[in-house]
Amino acid sequence: MDFQFSEEQDMLRNFARSFMDDNITKEHVREMEKDEKGYSPDYWQQMAELGWMGLVFPEEYGGQGMGFFELAILFEEMGRACCPGPFFSTTLCGLAILDAGSEEQKKEFLPQIAEGKLIMSPAILEPAGTYTPEGIELKAKAEGDDYVLNGTKLFVPDAASADYFLVPAKTDDGITILLVDARSAGISITPLTTIASDKQAEVTFENVKLPKANIVGETGKGWDTVQRIIQRGAIGKCAEIIGGAQKVLEMTIEYSKERVQFGKAIGSFQAVQHHGANMATDVDGSKFITYEAAWLAGEGEPCAKEISMAKAWCSDAYQRILTTSHQVHGAIGFTMDHDLQLYFRRGKAAELAYGDADYHRELIAIEMGV
Repeated sequence: MDFQFSEEQDMLRNFARSFMDDNITKEHVREMEKDEKGYSPDYWQQMAELGWMGLVFPEEYGGQGMGFFELAILFEEMGRACCPGPFFSTTLCGLAILDAGSEEQKKEFLPQIAEGKLIMSPAILEPAGTYTPEGIELKAKAEGDDYVLNGTKLFVPDAASADYFLVPAKTDDGITILLVDARSAGISITPLTTIASDKQAEVTFENVKLPKANIVGETGKGWDTVQRIIQRGAIGKCAEIIGGAQKVLEMTIEYSKERVQFGKAIGSFQAVQHHGANMATDVDGSKFITYEAAWLAGEGEPCAKEISMAKAWCSDAYQRILTTSHQVHGAIGFTMDHDLQLYFRRGKAAELAYGDADYHRELIAIEMGV
């Protein structure tokens, strides 16, 4: 692969960073942590008008026709800004519909997503807490032309603002993916208190009825699509991580030049210089391993091992970067008034999302046949 960005990719990155710098201020991030839905409808609509919601959808469905690598660039800039909102979850659902949905579903849902009129959320994890078919216990029972859902999903992102959930459920013949209207009778949403204040929820389905036309793909054969959601989610979180890590590095270097101790800037001390060097090494290593995985995924190449390598490495590297940054900043970095804690809390959430480092190391071992 070529690590040199194209002119179009550079334009996307530069414009996204400019938009984030102007609009997604840290004051806005803090406000959205207290907001029930966690995002600004005005900024959401502006992003849609910029074409970001449909960035990777074909033009025939109202999208921009770009690739997954370009989406990763956008995720990176959002991670740099701690951008709140349901962009990540909605995009993953849209890609799943593009992969496995019927032509009618694509024409109905993708243009609405691209226009910013529809918010979606993947409801995958359950109390078992595993990203495996065995972890799916929510049952979808066929009754005539309908399915009836009963069960619980945990850590559902952006559930309070979602119009539809993309729900993997257990049917008689395997795992089936269903599109569920979030306003359906029998659905209850309980917000969860999380370290990142990122609007996750417990969603309970009690005798929720929906038509069989809401099946995405074939009945009993939905796990492959779920795996692609998980893999794309893992790459996306790596992209968010490298954006945040680069910003944390910049904050740390700037602080080390300004903070004076013993009559000189702390950045002049060798120990602090080595901290900066170690952080920079982790940042660049995380970038290159993430770009490789994102490029392979965008090209449709086999990349399960590369995705897991990226997620395992980035999850650990970001914790090292954040810990070192806190050491350099000292006590001020731990205060809620300082921006560093925003990255620390989101970094922990990103580490756990779509599989932590240990989970992905197990997958790497499987891919290597050991």
